[in-house]
Amino acid sequence: MKVLFLNGPNLNLLGQREPEVYGRATLADIEAKVRERASELKVEIGFRQSNQEGELVGWIQEAKGKFDVIVINAAAYTHTSIALRDAIAAVGVPTIEIHLSNVHAREEFRHKSLIAPVCCGQICGFGQKSYILALEASVDVKDRVK
Repeated sequence: MKVLFLNGPNLNLLGQREPEVYGRATLADIEAKVRERASELKVEIGFRQSNQEGELVGWIQEAKGKFDVIVINAAAYTHTSIALRDAIAAVGVPTIEIHLSNVHAREEFRHKSLIAPVCCGQICGFGQKSYILALEASVDVKDRVK
């Protein structure tokens, strides 16, 4: 089983950007924990980050036939990107939306996700544990879509 983790804009600044909201862990710290848990679950992972919407769209399109599940923290693009929504819908790879913070308890503009309707589910508000929960959910999602 293979899971692709995609991370959107500004997630490269984790650990320094608003640590009171996003925590002190860096994206590299999170990736290390995900890789450790993935090894226990015997899951291969890809882990990528981009500040560019088009690059994320390209990675989603390339995932078809290569990955069983996509886990995406689209960050601000969650609330603005029809392109990401359309790419997720087009490829048909089960996708899980994640966020470090509880977007529903924050500013109103963060309450609406354009990608949620084409995702299997959403995990938010558990900090870096959101990534581990999504990895574990990926195994369940893959088993359901066989």
